[in-house]
Amino acid sequence: MSSKTNSPTKRMVLSAMLIAIATVLSLIKIVDLPYGGSVTLGSMLPIIIIAYRYGTAWGLLCGFVHGGIQLALGANTLSYVTGAPSVIAVILLDYIIAFGVTGLGGLFRGKSENQPAAFIAGSLVVSLLRYICHVISGCTVWAGLSIPTGAAFQYSLIYNATYMLPEMLVLLIIAYYLSTTLDFGEDNLKVMTRTDLTPVTHTLNIAAGLALASGLIFDVAAVFRHLQNAETGEFDITGIQNVAWNWIAIVTLIAVAVAVVLLVVKKVIAKKK
Repeated sequence: MSSKTNSPTKRMVLSAMLIAIATVLSLIKIVDLPYGGSVTLGSMLPIIIIAYRYGTAWGLLCGFVHGGIQLALGANTLSYVTGAPSVIAVILLDYIIAFGVTGLGGLFRGKSENQPAAFIAGSLVVSLLRYICHVISGCTVWAGLSIPTGAAFQYSLIYNATYMLPEMLVLLIIAYYLSTTLDFGEDNLKVMTRTDLTPVTHTLNIAAGLALASGLIFDVAAVFRHLQNAETGEFDITGIQNVAWNWIAIVTLIAVAVAVVLLVVKKVIAKKK
């Protein structure tokens, strides 16, 4: 990192801008579940960029600030729980810690010369950590409220996966394209010189993204069609047990496999060039 990148003033200004962008993206919801959780346009990404550029300590601080903003936006959620321990647990597990862990997005910087690999690995880790926070909250605080008490852990795993899995996939797709385009270590987020992009390799890039997006759309549709009570039309989490998880697994694996093959072919073509 250059000395300019480490400038306290510039770091604070850019971080504030990225936190603001993360907040706006969190309000753009592709899917919004009635009992909490939503699929956004990669709202965790700006905080991950902060962590990748400025390190874990600063990233965690910004992640906690973002978590505090999310708490303020979703403060009405606290009205559904009673007792100080439950309120504190929701504040920590569903907001402060859940969004704070996004500040770990730069963990793999310097451990690989391949920026996309390091950036995506960090994005994957923080997505899984946030998912774990929500699962713990679901099977403890929300058991008996929005999640059935019986088999609360199982329901929490599945319910939180219905939005966190698509959220993670959207994040990883956007993270891949940005990390192959911008050098996050540069002072002004410099556009990288790409010698591997030809009409063919660019098309393969797009095709890989479309393959993952298609699998994601299928998965979301396959799950949510079972989460509405046929008689009342209301959201019903117990319908999860009727989801054809085997087909979801098959389609997801095919989509990932196709995307990987396309990206490998692109890499081979780029090397030959």
